[in-house]
Amino acid sequence: MEKTIYIRMRNRVQSKPEEKVLLKDVAQIIAPEAVLSNLKSMMVHQLTETDRNIVIIDVMKVINMISTRFGELEIQTIGPAQTIIEVTYKKKGVSIPFFLLIWFLLFFGSAMAIMNFHDDVSMRSVQEKIYTIITGKKEAKPFLFQIPYSLGLGLGMILFFNHVFKKRLNEEPSPLEVEMFNYQMDLDNYVIIHENKESMKKTNDDD
Repeated sequence: MEKTIYIRMRNRVQSKPEEKVLLKDVAQIIAPEAVLSNLKSMMVHQLTETDRNIVIIDVMKVINMISTRFGELEIQTIGPAQTIIEVTYKKKGVSIPFFLLIWFLLFFGSAMAIMNFHDDVSMRSVQEKIYTIITGKKEAKPFLFQIPYSLGLGLGMILFFNHVFKKRLNEEPSPLEVEMFNYQMDLDNYVIIHENKESMKKTNDDD
């Protein structure tokens, strides 16, 4: 009979305040059928108000709990050594005036950034020269060229970010999503190191 328990800690788990965090919530488990249900229902942490919004569950704590209860079984761990528990509180409704203010700032801020960039690179004069080269006529406002360019700029942004509102164009992640993923990974690593009490220790500690 196989007497090994395999544990793979999850990277991040979302949980509600004051909730009991079970082993099945923070880890994937492979174990003998005789103990599997007991392992899954084992409580590893009780969330309280003092936990705030982030709790780190270290795999050593999990191993210690399992060893205490099932000392005759061997424990093998795979993957991450910690699980981040994110305590999710009930979100407040979006304020319409606040939403409109943010939309206004983002819209006009983006417009100003694009216009300033075009002004820095003399885009208008470039468009005039291209129009003159193509048509042979000199035009101070080559709308025949500028309007398609403006529409193409918006279409290019949609293709770049791979989204039309909430609809994804294809399965490939956008550059923004990749950057957000990298930021989240760096943030998780920071939290694991600085919030996990077991990850740092002074040499003169007695324990």
